[in-house]
Amino acid sequence: MKKTLTVVLAIALALGLAVSGCPGDSGQSSSALGRITGINANSTQPPQAGELAPDFYFKTAEGEDTSIGQLKGTPVLLNFWATWCTPCRYEMPHLQQFYDEQQGDEVVLLAVNVGESSSDVSQFMQSEGFSFPVLLDNQGNVARRYNVQGIPTTFFIDSDSVIQKIKVGAFQSQEEIENILSQLD
Repeated sequence: MKKTLTVVLAIALALGLAVSGCPGDSGQSSSALGRITGINANSTQPPQAGELAPDFYFKTAEGEDTSIGQLKGTPVLLNFWATWCTPCRYEMPHLQQFYDEQQGDEVVLLAVNVGESSSDVSQFMQSEGFSFPVLLDNQGNVARRYNVQGIPTTFFIDSDSVIQKIKVGAFQSQEEIENILSQLD
């Protein structure tokens, strides 16, 4: 009986981790390539639904400087992830499918990779066939600014730069993303 209980608890724990996400710090080394800058790392309160999304500056894949604030007027799906995170890898095809259908027309998808090098992220994206925009948070400054405790974590930010919903854990389908967005209209 005790052995059965132990097995059941182990399975429940494994499923809980798979559904909820990966813990925040992987201990991975980072590089200075692909930077995100301009963060006020001394922010005392983590952002909550109903509050303005913290602004941060980043370089696009084309090398242009932009910020979340400059995207005002367009809803943003801000997703924090890493290549080593199994739930992140699970949801990536759903994000790609969403991105392919949106193509930036109605919602901007920004995937923020936390703590990995540009070469590791590029290699992963190419090998998996993903083409949506990825920003690099090499030092984890943006993740700290958004108080990301585990990944994947996604912030749904409306066209007024207000956080409408925070989802911790992997998306199970593209439809789940669309359902959440439709509830925010």
